[in-house]
Amino acid sequence: MSVNGIGGAGSVQQIISLRQQIIDRSSLLQELHQAKGSQAPAEPGGGFADTLKNALDGVSATQSKASDLSAQYERGEVTDIAKVMLARQEAGVAFEATLQVRNKLLSAYQEIMRIGI
Repeated sequence: MSVNGIGGAGSVQQIISLRQQIIDRSSLLQELHQAKGSQAPAEPGGGFADTLKNALDGVSATQSKASDLSAQYERGEVTDIAKVMLARQEAGVAFEATLQVRNKLLSAYQEIMRIGI
């Protein structure tokens, strides 16, 4: 990484990329911790569905919180823009993670359907 301006844009992009990776990992760890703490012992056959539902509920709650904070900021009730932006970023990361999980599940399903019996 360069400090004197040569290659500065690349280093900024690297920093932004590292920051995003840290946020992604932190969000995933928080979701896992929350799911583990709030999850009751799953019944056989319903474990995956319950886990997926809990994860989607968590993403929905995060998006709702971000929307509420944005609305409060627009009305002037919340003055901390950093808090609002962080909530919006968390919602975006949660949505992206959900989208990636969906893509992996779809890919796995398609792979299973291609297997000959």
